[in-house]
Amino acid sequence: MCYAWDRLEERDLVDVSSEDASSLLNLFSRVLTGGSLYLLHRGLDRGYLAIEEDLAGIRGKIDFSTTMKRQLIRNAKLNCQFDELSHDVVHNRILKTTVARLASSSDVDKTYRSDLADIHRRMSNIKETHLRADLFARVQLHRNNALYGFLMNVCEMVYNYYLASQREGDASFRDFFRDEDKMAIVFENFVCNFLRTELQGKYPGYRVKGAEYIDWDAQAMGSKAAALLPKMKTDISMVTPNGYLIIDTKYYRNAFTGQFNDKLHSSNLYQLFSYLRNTAAKGPEYENCGGMLLYPTVQKELCLRYEIQGHRVAVNTIDLSMDWRKIHDSLIGMVLAFGDFDCEAA
Repeated sequence: MCYAWDRLEERDLVDVSSEDASSLLNLFSRVLTGGSLYLLHRGLDRGYLAIEEDLAGIRGKIDFSTTMKRQLIRNAKLNCQFDELSHDVVHNRILKTTVARLASSSDVDKTYRSDLADIHRRMSNIKETHLRADLFARVQLHRNNALYGFLMNVCEMVYNYYLASQREGDASFRDFFRDEDKMAIVFENFVCNFLRTELQGKYPGYRVKGAEYIDWDAQAMGSKAAALLPKMKTDISMVTPNGYLIIDTKYYRNAFTGQFNDKLHSSNLYQLFSYLRNTAAKGPEYENCGGMLLYPTVQKELCLRYEIQGHRVAVNTIDLSMDWRKIHDSLIGMVLAFGDFDCEAA
């Protein structure tokens, strides 16, 4: 998720490598505890808040209209408006509120609830807020408070998949990883950001461009015909020492289709082949253009190689349940091996 969210600086913020959390909710509770402790240790972020208060003296800007309307002068007071530096900013409110909700949840293990309750007590000068979807969009991050970005992503996920689904005390954490539409986006972003970070700059000749629009190698007969051509957009396009590689990530429960699950998804191959043919038509530098379909492993591992009308095509799977170091080495290895085009089918 750190790679998918492009929050790589924060991946070492919380060490969960030795944690054996019994559920996603416990894992996120552990992350929020560790992250909050880190922020409390270095000092919570502060921001200027607009304050309106009736004062015996003058501070900031006097609101004469309110002062006269409420006849404050009779009590020797003025309605003043001023900015005050405070910890009670929206991102701290979101963090405290999420911590409070998890600390009171019976779905979180007792040990984690105790740690969260301690965090909540240490944020006593911050108000809780009513969590809603649009509140997360109001968080303003900059260089000095960038560490909040990762924790805000976690808080938003907890809200969307747990807190927002609570009904009369009977709540369950909806399994995020079973939502294929959302996980398809996460999987694509993960692979793209991973390769950009771990491959580019460390292995000569590799440059990750990310998603790329491809023009059709076609001549439209009229403006209407041109306007109705569908857009082609790759998941990941990258330059390699041997040419050009297009990776199409697919998050399916099964990489096979058919009654007996014995064939690859034909639509995936058609789509990738269309990318390759139209990319190759862009110019000589794209002639050596190859493609890879990448699936998460569900039933069996795949490492298939084809040559289709002069284009190298690979079908690979990655087991996301492996130890992280094996995932790292496997992803790097399959891209490097594509140049050799040597693999045995699992």
